[in-house]
Amino acid sequence: MHSLTEQLMGHSRAGTGPVTGPYSGYSLHGPGGIQVVLPEQGVVLGRATQLSPTAVWAEPGSAVEALAHERTVRVCLDVGGTAIGPLTGEPRWSGAGARGSAVGIQLVDISAEQGRQILSVLEEAVRSGSAQPEASPLPVQEELSGLERIESVLTAISAMNNKGVLRRTGRTVRVMLERLDAERGLLHWRCTELGAGWGEGPYELEVVGYNSAYRMRLEGTAQGDTMVSRLPERLWRVRHRAHRRVSAPQGLRARFDHPLWKELGRREREVVDLSFTGLGLHVGPEDLIFPGLFLLLELEMAGGECFYLHGEVRHVSAARSDGRRMAGLEVRPKTEQDLVLWSHFVSQSLCPSTRTSEEYLEPLWDLFEASGYFSLAGKSAGHFDELRRSFIDLGKRSAQLPHLFCQTVWPSERGVEASLSSLKAYRHSWMVHQLGRRPGKPANAPEVPGQILRDIYLRTLEHSQGDPEFRWAISYAESTVPWVYRTHVRFAQRTQDSGQSLVMPLRMMDVECAELSGQPVGDLDIGPASIGEKYLLAGEIARTRPACYVEALDFTRDRLELWGTSRAWQGVGLERERRIFVARRQGVPLAALVVELGQPGTNLFRLLDSARLFPLAPEGKRSAYVALLDEARRWFALRGRNSFVFLCEDDGAYAQAARLHDDPSTQPVLWIIPASQVPEFLEHVSEQSVGRARSTPHLES
Repeated sequence: MHSLTEQLMGHSRAGTGPVTGPYSGYSLHGPGGIQVVLPEQGVVLGRATQLSPTAVWAEPGSAVEALAHERTVRVCLDVGGTAIGPLTGEPRWSGAGARGSAVGIQLVDISAEQGRQILSVLEEAVRSGSAQPEASPLPVQEELSGLERIESVLTAISAMNNKGVLRRTGRTVRVMLERLDAERGLLHWRCTELGAGWGEGPYELEVVGYNSAYRMRLEGTAQGDTMVSRLPERLWRVRHRAHRRVSAPQGLRARFDHPLWKELGRREREVVDLSFTGLGLHVGPEDLIFPGLFLLLELEMAGGECFYLHGEVRHVSAARSDGRRMAGLEVRPKTEQDLVLWSHFVSQSLCPSTRTSEEYLEPLWDLFEASGYFSLAGKSAGHFDELRRSFIDLGKRSAQLPHLFCQTVWPSERGVEASLSSLKAYRHSWMVHQLGRRPGKPANAPEVPGQILRDIYLRTLEHSQGDPEFRWAISYAESTVPWVYRTHVRFAQRTQDSGQSLVMPLRMMDVECAELSGQPVGDLDIGPASIGEKYLLAGEIARTRPACYVEALDFTRDRLELWGTSRAWQGVGLERERRIFVARRQGVPLAALVVELGQPGTNLFRLLDSARLFPLAPEGKRSAYVALLDEARRWFALRGRNSFVFLCEDDGAYAQAARLHDDPSTQPVLWIIPASQVPEFLEHVSEQSVGRARSTPHLES
C-alpha cells in the first residue's frame, strides 16, 4: 500500500511517471487565505494549507463527510472572493502523523491557464509573507565564541578578500574586510559601494566564508569609505548549503520540456550557478515552474557534448524588476555516462585551477619524489618502484570511475604543485589519502596565501559530497606533520567526545608475506569464520570501538563482509574484498583476523591490503595473534602480494614474535569525521591554510 504522499505525487497525462515531489508547491499560513470549495455540494471543505498545480491540502471541517465515498471531486479555490476552477481532483486521505487529519486532493488534467492562475496567486502570497516554498530547507545556524576561533575565521576571510554586506533598514551595502590587525585586535573595513558610506553605528555586518555567511554586530569608527572596529565577541554562522555553489560557465544553458504542459514547447534557460547536487536557472513566469516539479534537463558543454540531469525544483525566488526568477534545483545525473561528464564538469567549475590526474601521471609521480612523500615511514623511492606501473594504469582509468575515485592535481610550469586523492573504500566512506606539496613557489602561484592547498582539498572532498551514499570521510594520517595536526587532528578533536568523529592512535606495521614467524600453531584451529563467529566479532567490535568506527569501516553485522563495496569494485574489473578468519581452541573462538584486499596502485602505502586483529576471548591476544598473522601472510601471498599492512590498534606486545616492522618515530592516527561536518572541515582548512602554506604536508604515515 502506497503512502498518501506517494499517492499525491503528480503524474503526467501521458502516464510517464511522477512529475512532482510529494510535497510540491507552497505551504500557506496566516489568517484568511485560500478556501477549498466543493461547488457541487455547495460547501467549503476548509482552508488550504498547501497548494501547487498538482495538489491541494486542506484542513477539513464538517464538510469532509461529503468526500467520504467520492473517487473524483470538483473543487474551486476561493481567493478573496475570486474563484479558480472548477478543478478536477482525486481525494487522498492522510492517516495519523505529521499532517494529522488533513486531506489531500490530487489535481488532474489541470490546464496551463489554470496552472498560471494558481501560481500567480501563490506568488502574491509569497510577497505578502503568507506562503513559503514547501521544499526549502531552513539555514543551519551556529554561534561561535572564543577569541582564537573568531580570529581564525576572520583572518581567512580578510586574506581571501571575500565580500560582505552592511545591513541597514530597507537596504544592504557592499563591504569588504581588508585587514585583521591581530596584535591590536582591530578589523579594517572598506565600503565598496560608491557613495554609500557607513552611516551611524552600531553596524550589522555579514561576510562570506567558504560556504557560510558570518554575521556580527560591531561598534566602530567610520571615516569616508573606511571603518575600524574591534574584534567581535561572537559570530553567528549560517551554512546556506551542504554543497558549495559557484557561478556557471558563461553561456551555459539548460533545455527542458514542461512535464505537465507539453504545449508550452521546448524551453532553453540560462544556468546561473551549480554544485554537484544542484543548479540555479533563470526562469520567467511563462515557464510555470514551481517547487516540487520534476524536470529532465539537457545541458550542452562547450565542445558540443550533451548530458542529462534529473532535477527537482526546490525553490523559486520572487520576480525581479525584469520579471525573471531564480529557480533552484536539486539534480542527479540520468545515466552512468552522464555521471562521468557531470562530475568532471562540476569539479572543473568549482576549482578551475585543478585537474584530474589522468594527463599528469608521470608529473604526479615526480611530485611524490620531490615532496619527500616516498621517504615517509622510513621508506625509500625504490620501495615504490614495483607499484609505479599499476599506479599509472589505475590513474588512467580513474577519470572514468568517478563513483570510486578522485585524484586531484594542481598543475604548473614545474609539473604538478600539489595533489590529493580519495577513493570509496567502504559502502558509505571515502578515504582521503596521498597528499603531497612540492617545495618552493611556482611562477603561476596564486596571490592569496594557501590557495593551492585549499583548491585540492575543495575539489577532492566536494567530489565525495557528490556521492549520495557518502556518510564518512576517513584517512590514515601522520599526526607529527604540523599541517595534518592543525587541520585533521584538531578539527576532529572538537567533536570526538560526542562520538561523531575519531582520532585514534595506531601503528602501521609492514608485514612481509615470505617472513613467517616460525612460531608453532600448537592446538589452535584456524579457519574461515562461521556465521555465529561473525556475529560474535561484530558484537565485540561494537562493544569496544566508537560507533563512527563501526559505521565508517563497515563493521556492522549487515556489512561485515564488504559485499556491497566489493561488488562495486569488481563490477568494473578491480580487486576489493574482505575475509574473516578465526583461531579456535577446542571449538572455542579466541581471536579474529580481518583481512582486506584492494587493487594494486590505489594507495602507494598499500593501505587497502591490510589486516586487523580482534580478541574474542580474554586469552585470545596472547595465544592466537601470531598464528593469525601467519595466516594473513599465506592469504595475501595466494593473491599475488608480497607484503601487506597490519593496522595495530593495541600495544603490539606480540610484534617481535610475529616479525612485524614499523618506524617508531611516526605517530599515525585513524581519522574519521561524518559527511555532515565536511563543509565545516573545509572552512577549517581554509582558515588554517592562510599564511601557512610554506610547510610540506603529507597525509599518510
